[in-house]
Amino acid sequence: MTHPIKYILLATALVLQSMTAGVGTTAPEKVFRQVDYRPFKVGEQLKYRVHYGFVDAGEAQLEVKGLQKIGNRTCYQIVGSGKSQGAFDWFFKVRDRYETYMDTVALFPWVFIRRVNEGGFKLEQDYIFNHFKNKVKSKQKDTEYEVPDNVQDILSAFYFARSLDFSHATKGDEYEIPTFIDEELWPFKIKFVGRETMKTKLGTIKCLKFNPVIQVGRVFKAEEDLTIWISDDPNHIPIRLQAEVLVGSIKMDIKSVKGEAYPMAIIQD
Repeated sequence: MTHPIKYILLATALVLQSMTAGVGTTAPEKVFRQVDYRPFKVGEQLKYRVHYGFVDAGEAQLEVKGLQKIGNRTCYQIVGSGKSQGAFDWFFKVRDRYETYMDTVALFPWVFIRRVNEGGFKLEQDYIFNHFKNKVKSKQKDTEYEVPDNVQDILSAFYFARSLDFSHATKGDEYEIPTFIDEELWPFKIKFVGRETMKTKLGTIKCLKFNPVIQVGRVFKAEEDLTIWISDDPNHIPIRLQAEVLVGSIKMDIKSVKGEAYPMAIIQD
């Protein structure tokens, strides 16, 4: 994997250049949003067991590793990884890594790094976000793309979604997050379904249930084929993700939680 410091330095130069571009002119300085609520903190680590049908296929992890300066902006360094295990690893090896550097105030990314290795298919993506000019630079394509304010990458979109207020959510409510993925702008939407309790290795947990709005036909047969449950507490930790795909069923269940920001909604049996 290319060391991320290369892209941090490029993003730092871009931020500093954008900040000083209007010096000596009447151009107004761009003011970014301030998101006040934090459902996570540095040190949070979430581990998951991944199942393909009845097969124990692998594990995944999400971690808020630390803080990093990009220009005058402080960022969370967040890493998501997944790998296949056991017999599944023999015929479909998976080694995936996603990394985002997410502004601690505005909760949008400045750098995104993606490395995919799935059954021999490999993909590398490195994006530098310029929120001063509403552009994203793809290092692989050597191309800049126009994007709206507060655009996310696929990993930071997930963490930003956790900061949303669901306390008064009613069935059918939709939340939309502009997301840049695969050199395209995608309006990532999640639809609130209801409230449920889920039995997990951590105990029985009160959850909020959502259906992310997805593209039907390529991987999924229906819009409801992807479901996610998050803890119904201030952490909004993903507890289970279940996907009914064209070639089977995939389920990702929480295995352990460390460094959470708030007490979890675990029901004492």
